[in-house]
Amino acid sequence: MARIGRRAAFAAYAAEQRAAAIASGWNHALVLAVFMIAVALVLVAALVLAGWSLCYRSVFPFVNARRRAKDDEYLFNACASGLVSRFRWVNRRLPADPRCRTCLVPFGGVGRVFRVQPSRKNPNYCMSCFEMAPLGATDMQIGVLFADLRGFTSWCEGQPPEAVERALNRFYTVTTSAVTDADGLVDKLVGDEVIGLFLPVFPALGDHTCGVMVSAAERIIRGLNDATSGATALPVGIGLNFGMARVGNVGAGVVKDFTAVGDVVNTAARLQDAASAGEIVVSEAVYERISRRYPKAAPTRLDLRGKAEPVLARVLAIGD
Repeated sequence: MARIGRRAAFAAYAAEQRAAAIASGWNHALVLAVFMIAVALVLVAALVLAGWSLCYRSVFPFVNARRRAKDDEYLFNACASGLVSRFRWVNRRLPADPRCRTCLVPFGGVGRVFRVQPSRKNPNYCMSCFEMAPLGATDMQIGVLFADLRGFTSWCEGQPPEAVERALNRFYTVTTSAVTDADGLVDKLVGDEVIGLFLPVFPALGDHTCGVMVSAAERIIRGLNDATSGATALPVGIGLNFGMARVGNVGAGVVKDFTAVGDVVNTAARLQDAASAGEIVVSEAVYERISRRYPKAAPTRLDLRGKAEPVLARVLAIGD
């Protein structure tokens, strides 16, 4: 009887081991299945991202170049309509913010993986919308801002290079921040001068372009006059103009720059020449759009270098 009992116990034990082995096999199979599904999802995601990258780096520039070849106004018309490209819908759904305000391609997340870079003109936009866009320009209305440090050459004469560097860095920081935060583009940094462009085709600007540009100029003057942090106040004069210009990438081959050319730009530079420290000199085209903010600004005729006739302008002093 004892032998029969031992056989029964052994049989029960063997049955338990077989059941455990079967259960373990199912567990291993389940883990393997989950692992394979995860690998498959990763591969699908990689293929999707690779396809998007191919479109972004190859197809999109090609399609954009073809459209721009037929119509130089493609980019700006797209900005005005809010439909920059067929990839805008896709870009909006890709992680993560922040992203280009024009084409909505993300700078973080997927954009960081594929090295999507912000434009040096304005970090709120991507390089593909400006620097990497094809050569070509179009006539359009723009606002132009010229800011220049007054008496900077004479001041530099008695200063060590480190002091000159600190002053310029502060000037560039305050000025470029004021322009880019207002959705303007930093056209150029030339010595002690900064040039900003404000394009009404951008939805954030539109009919408010001149008002936004004046606010940016006010911020520059206040920021450079602020000596509460221990920094030396920097006297700056600003000229503003508004009108038709040729806007787009100009140059040859890879040596190109997104900029604006025309009389409106040259006149803005001359208005800046006429501005004393702390003054904003604006053309009549700008003033008629912001007159309610500065009702006391009297008209003046300026003999500007290179202009055949005197130019009607207004001098805005902050606080008027």
